[in-house]
Amino acid sequence: MSGSPAKPRMPVESGVPDAFQYMHPLMKKNYGRWKWHDRPRPGVLHHVAENGDEIWTVRAGTQRQMDVFTVRKLCDIADRYAEGHVRFTIRSNIEFMVGTEAKVRPLIEALETAGFPVGGTGNSVSMIAHTQGWLHCDIPGTDGSGVAKALMDELHQEFVNERMPNRVKISTSCCETNCGGQADIAVNVQHTKPPKINHDLVANVCERPAVVARCPVAAIRPAVVNGKPTLEVDESKCICCGVCFPPCPPMQINDPEHTKIAIWVGGKHSNARSRPMFHKLVAAGLPNNPPRWPEVAATVKRILRAYQEDGKAWERVGEWIERIGWPRFFELTGLPFTPYHIDNWRGGRASLNASAHIRF
Repeated sequence: MSGSPAKPRMPVESGVPDAFQYMHPLMKKNYGRWKWHDRPRPGVLHHVAENGDEIWTVRAGTQRQMDVFTVRKLCDIADRYAEGHVRFTIRSNIEFMVGTEAKVRPLIEALETAGFPVGGTGNSVSMIAHTQGWLHCDIPGTDGSGVAKALMDELHQEFVNERMPNRVKISTSCCETNCGGQADIAVNVQHTKPPKINHDLVANVCERPAVVARCPVAAIRPAVVNGKPTLEVDESKCICCGVCFPPCPPMQINDPEHTKIAIWVGGKHSNARSRPMFHKLVAAGLPNNPPRWPEVAATVKRILRAYQEDGKAWERVGEWIERIGWPRFFELTGLPFTPYHIDNWRGGRASLNASAHIRF
């Protein structure tokens, strides 16, 4: 029928979804024809098209894992103040698009009144990317979403202001196995003891050959305990990575005392100004201390203050460290340098972590 809305494209299992059906009309009209843009204030982007059309984007932070009431609240704000058009960024910020400048201030006031801080643009601490945590994952050593919430409460002023040398991306990860974060500052769980094995359950729950093959250092082997087939760990080889726990839950590695937090710095995916970089360990053995993780927050803030005071304009954290050197980094941050910061593992030369090159 003429005048009926177009039928949405059917979803596919791969590829990027069709974004045009959800775009603001001005974004559709001027796609690929934007002339220049600026940031009138933190959290607000202003784009001008070649034909003179203008669009303002207001970015606000969210808690990423949202209940239906929060989603409805954001949608109500979009319908009332933002012409009904929103999108989420890869770091779980929400962006509202409006076609006139007069709508920007009321939108910001509505978001801040509802508890959503406006910011995360330019040289700020962007929203923390985190893994699923205890809510959705069955193998975490800590709650990545909880650490993110605690850190963002501490770093709220760095999100709503642009006063860092460059953008700072932070990630938190629940385990070392699947989701080890790569960022300017990455907060990762750190197991320090081999798994404790419940031998009565292994044969009924685990596919033992698969668990043996999964261990990256060949520390697991078949065994018989109390007449039952099970597995055993050579603790002299075990690197406490936790890879054995997902396929075999009776090999419990999470521990309230021995599961710790480690902080890595200097990771960068982009090739702007310098090559992509892997992050490096700077703090280990921090207590996994929910619900606020104060020791982790204090260490992250110490690193940020040193970077803020000593970094040059446009330097990312890793570029700043390469310029001043690691001895100076530990001196400025006051973090202790220990033998554990030295990578002397013999197999490291053959590891894919030794360079960014793809090997076949």
